[in-house]
Amino acid sequence: MSANSFDARSTLQVGDESYEIFRLDKVEGSARLPYSLKVLLENLLRTEDGANITADHIRALGGWDSQAQPSQEIQFTPARVIMQDFTGVPCVVDLATMREAVKELGGDPNKINPLSPAEMVIDHSVIADKFGTNDAFKQNVDLEYGRNKERYQFLRWGQTAFDDFKVVPPGTGIVHQVNIEHLARVVMVRDGKAYPDTLVGTDSHTTMVNGLGVLGWGVGGIEAEAAMLGQPVSMLIPRVVGFKLTGELTPGTTATDLVLTITEMLRKHGVVGKFVEFYGEGVAATSLANRATIGNMSPEFGSTAAIFPIDDETLNYMRLTGRSDQQVALVEAYAKEQGLWLDPKAEPDFSEKLELDLSTVVPSIAGPKRPQDRIVLANAAEQFKQDVRNYVDSVDEAGQESFPASDAPAVSNGVPSNPVPVTAPDGTTYELDHGAVTVAAITSCTNTSNPYVMVAAALVAKKAVEKGLTRKPWVKTTLAPGSKVVTDYFEKAGLTPYLDKVGFNLVGYGCTTCIGNSGPLPEEVSKAVNDHDLAVTSVLSGNRNFEGRINPDVKMNYLASPPLVVAYAIAGSMKVDITKEALGVDTDGNPVYLKDIWPSEAEVNDVVANAIGEDMFSKSYADVFAGDAQWQALSIPTGNTFEWDSESTYVRKPPYFEGMRMEPAPVEDIAGARVLAKLGDSVTTDHISPAGAIKADTPAGKYLTEHGVERRDFNSYGSRRGNHEVMIRGTFANIRLRNQIAPGTEGGYTRDFTQDGGPVSFIYDASQNYQAAGIPLVVLAGKEYGSGSSRDWAAKGTALLGVKAVVAESYERIHRSNLIGMGVLPLQFPEGQSAASLGLTGEETFSISGVTELNDGTTPRTVKVTTDTGVEFDAVVRIDTPGEADYYRNGGIMQYVLRNLIRN
Repeated sequence: MSANSFDARSTLQVGDESYEIFRLDKVEGSARLPYSLKVLLENLLRTEDGANITADHIRALGGWDSQAQPSQEIQFTPARVIMQDFTGVPCVVDLATMREAVKELGGDPNKINPLSPAEMVIDHSVIADKFGTNDAFKQNVDLEYGRNKERYQFLRWGQTAFDDFKVVPPGTGIVHQVNIEHLARVVMVRDGKAYPDTLVGTDSHTTMVNGLGVLGWGVGGIEAEAAMLGQPVSMLIPRVVGFKLTGELTPGTTATDLVLTITEMLRKHGVVGKFVEFYGEGVAATSLANRATIGNMSPEFGSTAAIFPIDDETLNYMRLTGRSDQQVALVEAYAKEQGLWLDPKAEPDFSEKLELDLSTVVPSIAGPKRPQDRIVLANAAEQFKQDVRNYVDSVDEAGQESFPASDAPAVSNGVPSNPVPVTAPDGTTYELDHGAVTVAAITSCTNTSNPYVMVAAALVAKKAVEKGLTRKPWVKTTLAPGSKVVTDYFEKAGLTPYLDKVGFNLVGYGCTTCIGNSGPLPEEVSKAVNDHDLAVTSVLSGNRNFEGRINPDVKMNYLASPPLVVAYAIAGSMKVDITKEALGVDTDGNPVYLKDIWPSEAEVNDVVANAIGEDMFSKSYADVFAGDAQWQALSIPTGNTFEWDSESTYVRKPPYFEGMRMEPAPVEDIAGARVLAKLGDSVTTDHISPAGAIKADTPAGKYLTEHGVERRDFNSYGSRRGNHEVMIRGTFANIRLRNQIAPGTEGGYTRDFTQDGGPVSFIYDASQNYQAAGIPLVVLAGKEYGSGSSRDWAAKGTALLGVKAVVAESYERIHRSNLIGMGVLPLQFPEGQSAASLGLTGEETFSISGVTELNDGTTPRTVKVTTDTGVEFDAVVRIDTPGEADYYRNGGIMQYVLRNLIRN
């Protein structure tokens, strides 16, 4: 029950139903707040308990100073938690382990249940092994179940063992698309109360739901577990960036072009740790699908959230997707009553403002390795010719590759060129060169949730087929929609056969290429690429294109709209300027240009209007948690604690609570530490966290081999997230990681100073030697350390490798928080200083003093870092809130939650 200090409790009547609400207008200053802060204010009013959430917190939010730097801590209690299976499996593993730990400490294991509704969508496990055939989907699903049976049995057990935990089975859709199409409530109703639907999710793209007016963002699995167990999320009242939209998109531009433009603008402006809120008359002209596409990309610009207020467009989308009349009426009544309804002419109080005229957006792509590196489509071929030089090792000053004297180098307008003859299985031959598009994937929640760009892609395929065009033989083409509704409207519009003929057959409903589940390239393509070190490319309609993420054979990755993905599959190379050069020739030998197969806005809108209806959504989600026959046939254990299989290589009991006592041990300073990794700028969680394929000659591969797993059954790191032994071995093992301690290496290597001379070693092997010798470890890093997805294993793996502290120039929000959640101390170099400016090589021995001040209940602003070589500096302690300090004192967030549950 709320303390209700502001007498805000009231009743809202909607039709025949009445709901208890907490009125925002009872708090002075609330009317001028941005939409997102109004949602937070309601959260505090409703959860005010006089201790963690007080009247002073509410007054502080009501009196928000838009120009102040964040300093006021508040406790945000999300209405629900959403998970995908890669990051969600460890959450359920940890919950199962906590049940045992509670039992060992004398508590009741049944008390470990989600106290907030928790929903998981299994969408990250399908791999696009098979493609380009009519049965590719069935084959991939069968392979998925074969690889993941143990995990799926565990999740089905969790669905029966835990209260308020629901699982959307495999082959249904992508978590964020299922969220906006079905799971999101917009206004939540529970125990007679109506309040804004809010959430945290174990995937950074949880922000997609911001397009519906639902406030939520990605957190690490560690924070999500705490939220499920009733712990509020500790945060500072953020700065809110107002992004004004004016005008309308011009014909020929897409939501993808818009979102890449916004990503570039906001990344340049700097919005890390801030809320972004869209306002202005251009918002009213922005479809819900486009709003969701923009919200989805929030992690790519670095903001915590990127939200749109509720308006008629929100209600129309809710009706389209099958929400009940009462729910739609409630959302409208609640939003208008609480001042949460969009006023297109309003100018709310914002910390900072940007503006974009939608009519200025032009067709664009982004790459070759970051989503914010936007390239105007008309300049893409020329930009590629410049960028490819960074990916071809042996290029002379003239831009030609260096070859032995007996081999004449191929030259193509001064661009590096190394054409390699390839013979396909059917006996046809072709040449593969730098820039070849080897992966063209319509994938990822970002765009597959948007019917306008999906229909545009299908119409490009239709027009291409009618001209006699198809994909180039070296292109792996895949279609992985975010829900079954997509294939339903393709079927109804008669567009499926055309996508199939261009090679975009359905491969699965889930995250595939965007997260590295692109599957292997055709054997002959992969061999040519690797034997001749070709810098080939991928083009995908996703949100992430970091190095080493998409496919191990592909060096350069480009984000593009679905229709452009189809176009590049037909062109076959990034060297082709698709805005000017022909994509191919028609059946009469005439050149076919992009403009010849690009659909008009009217054509797209006509298909969307006539092929998509409410009945499709109602049918697809009628029994969404039941699963198919394979899911229902899985055998599962019974009981409130899990029966761990000692032979399992997928799900193992982690060591987080081993030896844990009710009272935490005092925090200690760090002495005699060695550097495990010295890293540069923009090291992402993809570089840190295990992801993608497992190679046989790595520590993880060797572990699986030793446990009797055949190489063909290795599966991916993501699928084995429930096994800490595999995950530790894959931490810092990304094939593109460059550890400056071990120059000349790429991948999971370091130097092991427990041995004479510090020989180069696998990071995991060195970690084991250091831990055996009782030597703590630190990581040195540059700017934006830990950017990217909210990968809890980037922090879990770091902690289990024996790392006690990270010293970086700056952090992205989620990873810094997750490090604290695993008991790792995040420190920051003094302003303007770095490992390089301080002359640190990574070969030093480090000591960190002043940490013990935390034992007195305070958090030191800085700690003293010294080395055996005489370097000394004051590092800034990046424990930003008292709540984070409590987690660190307890050795991590899970230990903190567990102790509190037992005490209570």
